[in-house]
Amino acid sequence: MLTIRDLSYLPRWIVVGIDLVVLIVSFLFTKLVINGVGLQYISLNEKLPFISFLLLINIISFWIFRTYAGIIRHSSYTDAIKLLFSQISVLVFFVTFNFVFQFLYGSKIYLNTALFINMVLSFCGLFLYRVVVKQVFEHFFTEKNDLKLPRTLIYGTDANALAVANALKLERPSRFKIVGFVDRSSQNSSKRMMDLPILVQRKKLPTLMRSVGAESVIIADKSLSKEERLILVDQCLEFNYKVYVVPLITDWENQKEISQKVKSLQIEDLLDRKPIVLDGKSISKQLKEKTILITGAAGSIGSEIVRQVILFKPDRIIAVDQAETPLHNLSLELATLDSKERILTLVADIRNKDAMNAIFKLYKPDVVFHAAAYKHVPLMEENPSQAILTNVEGTKIIADLSCNYRVKNFVMVSTDKAVNPSNVMGASKRIAEKYVQSLQLKSNVNKDLKSTKFITTRFGNVLGSNGSVVPLFTKQIAAGGPITITHPDIIRYFMTIPEACQLVLEAGAMGKGGEIYIFDMGKPVKIIDLARKMIKLAGFIPEEDIKIKIVGLRPGEKLYEELLNDTSKTIPTHHHKIMIAEEIQEEFEILHDEIEELITIANFHKKDAIVAKMKKIVPEFKSMNSTYEILDK
Repeated sequence: MLTIRDLSYLPRWIVVGIDLVVLIVSFLFTKLVINGVGLQYISLNEKLPFISFLLLINIISFWIFRTYAGIIRHSSYTDAIKLLFSQISVLVFFVTFNFVFQFLYGSKIYLNTALFINMVLSFCGLFLYRVVVKQVFEHFFTEKNDLKLPRTLIYGTDANALAVANALKLERPSRFKIVGFVDRSSQNSSKRMMDLPILVQRKKLPTLMRSVGAESVIIADKSLSKEERLILVDQCLEFNYKVYVVPLITDWENQKEISQKVKSLQIEDLLDRKPIVLDGKSISKQLKEKTILITGAAGSIGSEIVRQVILFKPDRIIAVDQAETPLHNLSLELATLDSKERILTLVADIRNKDAMNAIFKLYKPDVVFHAAAYKHVPLMEENPSQAILTNVEGTKIIADLSCNYRVKNFVMVSTDKAVNPSNVMGASKRIAEKYVQSLQLKSNVNKDLKSTKFITTRFGNVLGSNGSVVPLFTKQIAAGGPITITHPDIIRYFMTIPEACQLVLEAGAMGKGGEIYIFDMGKPVKIIDLARKMIKLAGFIPEEDIKIKIVGLRPGEKLYEELLNDTSKTIPTHHHKIMIAEEIQEEFEILHDEIEELITIANFHKKDAIVAKMKKIVPEFKSMNSTYEILDK
C-alpha cells in the first residue's frame, strides 16, 4: 500500500489536478461573492464555454511560467513569484480580452472586479496548498529520520549561522537534527529563529549542550577569534562532544554548497597559529616568467611547492622525482588546472649525475627548489649508505650543477633533525647543509660563481606529510587502535604543509646567499596529547574505545627536537616567522674532500665506517638509542 512516506515527490499529474481543483473552487467562491452583491461574473447566458476558457488560459500561463518545473516539497519564494506572475498575466489577458470584446460588440463578458478577486483567491489557494504539501513532507520525512540523527546545536545567531541551518534543514540525506542556536549575548534569550530556541551561553558550552541533550555542535559564528574557537573546541572535546566547523558563507553560494562545507574538525584546525602573510611582490619577482626546477616534486613538500609556485606564473616548471606513481598522480592533478604554465614531470634520480646534467643542460632553470631526500629516521638508521647517496651526494650533484649552469637561486629544504643530530638521517641533512653553505662561501671568494645564491630552509614536522604521525594515527584509529607512541613525554614542533611551503618561497625570495633560515614553528605539541585529541575528533574515548600504547623510542629518536645548534644564534628578518641561524661555515676544499671520501665509503655499504666518517664531519652528531652509540665513546 502506497503511503506518504513512500513518496519522494508528488507526481506532476496530481499537481495539475490539485491546481485545477483550486482554480474551480476559487471561481465558484468568487461567483458566490459577486452574485451576493447582485452582479454577474459572466454576463452571457452560455457560461460553460467561458468558464472552460478561463481554466484553459490559467493552465497555459502555468506552462509559460513553468510552475510545474520545481518539486512541490522543495517549494521556495521563487515558486511563489512564478505563481504570482502567472495569475497576473491571466488577469491582464482577460481585462484586455474584455476591452477588445466590448469595443467590438458593445459589452464585456467577464466582470473585471470578479477577475481581480478570482486572481487573488487563485494565487492564495495555489501557494497555500504548496506550503501545506511542503510542511507535510518535511514533517513525515524528518520525523522518520530524526530518531537516528545526532541532536546538534549551531553556535552563532548571525547570517552565517542562519544560512548553515537553512542548508542543513534541506539536506538529503540529513546528517543533523538542529535543536537550537547558541548566542554569546543575552539579547536574544526570549526569541526564536526558524522556530528553534536561541540559547544563551552563560556557562561553558558543554554544560549548555548537556542541558538540551545535544551530542554535537557546529561552530558557525564568524565573529569568533581563533583563540575563542580553540577554547570552545577544547571544552567540547574534553567531554567527547563532536565539533564541526564551517567557513564564512558567501551570498552567492547555494544551500547544497553550504551544507557540504560543514566538516568535522581536523587536527590542523587545532594548531594555535596565525595565518601567514607572504611578500607576494618579492616572490613574484623571483618566480614570474622563470624556469623553476623542483626535485622531490612528488613528495608532500615538493608537490605543495609545485602548487604554490604555479600561482606566481612561472614560464615553466620542471617537476623531478624518481617515484613514478606519485609523480603520475601529480601530473594528473596538474592537468586539471586551468593554467597556461608549462609543467613537465620527469622521472629521474637526483643521484644520477648524467641524467641531472641532461635536465639542467636542456631546460636551464633559473631557480631550484631541492626537496628530494630520504627522511624516515628508523629506515636511514638501518641504511646509512642510502642516506648518504641521496641526501648528501644527491644534494651535491644538484648544487654543483646549479653552479655550473648559473642558477640564480638554489633553495634547499632541510629539517630540524639536522640540529645537534642524534640519527643518521639528521646528520646526513646537516652534511648537505654544510656543503651548500661551503659552496656559497666559495662563490663569495670566486667572483665567477657569484651568480648562484644558496639558501637553506629548516623546519620541523609537517602535519599530514607522507609518513608523519597524523596519517599514521588516522589509520590506527580507523583500524580500532591501538595508537602507538614511542614515549609519553615526546614533543614535536608542527606546521601544515601549505605553511611550510609558503615560508620556503618567502625565504627563497629574501635570501642573499649562505643563510640557513629557521621558521617559527609555534608551540611544541606533546604527541600523546595530539593522539588523544585525534581520538576525540574521531568520536571515540581515549583508553576506552581506542587504546594508546607506548612502544619505546626508536633508534636515533630524540624526546625533544631543536631548531638551533648549541653554538648558534639567530638573526631576525623582516618576516616575523622567519629567522636566520648563524652557523659556523667551513672551507670548501676541506669539506669537499671529506664528503668525497664519505661518498666513496657509502658505496661499500659498511655501516659503522659510514657513521664514523659522518661523526667526524659533524662533531655534534651523537647517536641516541642506537647501535652506533659505541662510536661516540
